[in-house]
Amino acid sequence: MTPLDTAQAAMDAAPNDTTKRLAFYERVADSELFLVLETEPIADKIQPALFPVEDEEYALVFDNESRLAEFTQNPTPFLAMAGRQITAMLAGQNIGIGLNLAVAPSSMLLPASAVQWLHDTLGSSPEASEAIPIAIFPPGQLPETLITALDTKLATMEGLAKFAYLAEIEYEHRPRSHVLAFIDAIPDAEPAIASAVSEALKFSGIEAGSLDVIFLSATNKMSSLLSKKGLRFDLPTRTNFETVKMEAPGSNPNKPPILR
Repeated sequence: MTPLDTAQAAMDAAPNDTTKRLAFYERVADSELFLVLETEPIADKIQPALFPVEDEEYALVFDNESRLAEFTQNPTPFLAMAGRQITAMLAGQNIGIGLNLAVAPSSMLLPASAVQWLHDTLGSSPEASEAIPIAIFPPGQLPETLITALDTKLATMEGLAKFAYLAEIEYEHRPRSHVLAFIDAIPDAEPAIASAVSEALKFSGIEAGSLDVIFLSATNKMSSLLSKKGLRFDLPTRTNFETVKMEAPGSNPNKPPILR
């Protein structure tokens, strides 16, 4: 069973549970998926293999290579990328996703409307604002689904920060709110970290409320106060500190996407 199989089974077992449905879509977004291609990419042109079902077309996507091979039965060009990248590629084109078709418990069709919804949900960026903190408190009661979602997201942030504190902060001229403070985060990674936390909030099924994200150095006085009041989350440490420039698949004509 893969994480997608598990999430899909939980969703099917509780069809009226919005939280389970959101958790499934979060797994689709975060998982590495394998997109079947019609032909090998030429420069920046990527052509997914499409098949029609009634009035819609679907791209073939699998959550591991063995399932792709079982379905195709022949050597087939494909591209490995995160689910969020695949939805970004297909959104607005009236193309759905055929996920693990006929080869897994999670076999299903995600219509174009679902692909568009997921892309829109992932695409909304958190808003930046400024406020003056005046008091720090231990975190209040938060749904277990949110704590689990945060824990899952933070586990993917290898080497992006030392750790994070969850607490409540009272601001000058603003109501008290929960905050997740990242300590010694890599500056260039801060927007991605904030977006990931925003996603955790959305996919946890919480309809109201917000979670502020702040970035502090370990020498900041506020970091010391948070260490006494906050709930600490340790982030995975990176064992290889080699700097790697990330490029979108097909964005560099001199480095076409690697096919396996």
